[in-house]
Amino acid sequence: MTTPARPGSFTGATDNAASGGLFTDTLIDGIPDIVGADVAAAETAATNAKASETAAATSATNAATSATNAATSATASATSATASANSATAAANSASTTAADAATATTKAAEASTSATNAAASQTAAANSATSAASSATSATGSANSATTSATASANSATASASSATASANSATAAATSETNAATSATNSANSATASANSATASAGSASTATTQANNAATSASTASTQATNAGNSATAAASSATDAQGSEDEAEAWAQKINGEAVTGEGYSSKAWATGGTGVSQASGAGNAKDWATETSSTADNTEYSAKEYAVGIQAGNTSGSSKQWALGGGNFVMSTPVTGSGGTAKYSAAYWADQAASSVANFDEKYYGNYATDAAAENAHEAAGKTVTVGDLYYNTTDNAVKYCSVAPSGTGAPVGTWLPIQATDTSSFATKGFSIAMSIAL
Repeated sequence: MTTPARPGSFTGATDNAASGGLFTDTLIDGIPDIVGADVAAAETAATNAKASETAAATSATNAATSATNAATSATASATSATASANSATAAANSASTTAADAATATTKAAEASTSATNAAASQTAAANSATSAASSATSATGSANSATTSATASANSATASASSATASANSATAAATSETNAATSATNSANSATASANSATASAGSASTATTQANNAATSASTASTQATNAGNSATAAASSATDAQGSEDEAEAWAQKINGEAVTGEGYSSKAWATGGTGVSQASGAGNAKDWATETSSTADNTEYSAKEYAVGIQAGNTSGSSKQWALGGGNFVMSTPVTGSGGTAKYSAAYWADQAASSVANFDEKYYGNYATDAAAENAHEAAGKTVTVGDLYYNTTDNAVKYCSVAPSGTGAPVGTWLPIQATDTSSFATKGFSIAMSIAL
């Protein structure tokens, strides 16, 4: 059994009825002191435990704040990553547009080359058609001149026929032949003129087609030039987007992982620094990372306050408030008899220490007060059966006499004979002097 907290040290106790005491045993008179002091000690331990609990809650709040900072940094990192992804997508789209524009420019250039070739061919065909038309016109003129000559010859022959009938008949035959030839020549001339007209029409059509194709070629060339310019612009935009994307990617990585003490874009530290530590965050006044606020047990989290774990189960000497575990079990390395804070008269102990002290006080009280019994012998026998010794000043409640009795003479041994037990009762004052008599005697004397 633990030694009582204050064995034999009682206040306000008197030893005899003459001086106003109720009992002849100092230990019995001091029982209220024992119980009152132990109750006060237990209340103090409970107050200290409550203070430690508050300190642990404060540390937990600090850890939550640091976790919030880490979450904010993580959000910034996610935003930068999103911007990086968008820039990369824009770069990819620009590159795709550039490739499409380049392909269109190549196609238009090929079309322009083909149109130019077709225009040259049409121009050559038009020149050939014009030459053919000129040749046909010359042939028609020759045929017309021949017809005129033949008609003149026919007239001369008719004149000659008037001179001679035979000659006339021969001339008439010759004239008919000449006329037939003239008609044939006229038909040939008309056919040549028609062919010349058709060739001229074809030449005009070919020239128009050549002009249209030349215009188309010029338009295709202009379009190709525009597409080439657009392709160049798209390539420039793609390069710019790629640069922006790289910058966003670098910034996102910095927000996520930078721990060398430099602020990200001058705005703050990375999420990793706030979460697990980094220069400018770890052990920094007013800062501290989430990991330190939660688990650090060898120093403070921010050069001022301790972590949640330290306030809960730590043993650092600098933590003069003590941890929850120390207030529960004992100071130092959780030794029950070691003070949690202070020393000497200002020492404050754990709840376990005061509980043990209270248990010792209760056990000491149980040594003195036996409980309810019908006789003195029954009370003594029960006490001795529990391995305890009956001593002067012990108490029990006698259910037969309905009175609390105390031992004035201890028995000489276990069993019979029984010690002397007297009831606790008020002092008989019937034989005392009355108040008036006392006053009168005082005046007289």
